[in-house]
Amino acid sequence: MTIGLAHFLVVGAALFGLGLYGLFTKRNTVAILMCIELMLNAVNLNMLAFSRFVTPETFVGQIFAIFNITVAAAEVAVGLALIFSIYRDRASVYADDLDWMKW
Repeated sequence: MTIGLAHFLVVGAALFGLGLYGLFTKRNTVAILMCIELMLNAVNLNMLAFSRFVTPETFVGQIFAIFNITVAAAEVAVGLALIFSIYRDRASVYADDLDWMKW
């Protein structure tokens, strides 16, 4: 039995669904960032799978995946800096407590 494109897409969809579920159910902002990273990794897996099985002679999927990993690393750095700053001011990292922009 060989592993085909459908197998990678099922794993990618499961990872994305798990990240989306965590994004909507978690209250801790660090956990929310981790769920976003899980979703980005699912997208990377799908890009690499399509690149491997649809156009194996080009490296377009790999280049997009490396770019996506770079953007994700910058997003984590900025997100954690914001969370640390909010924690110093509010002494909480729960998303429900971040309501100072409400009327």
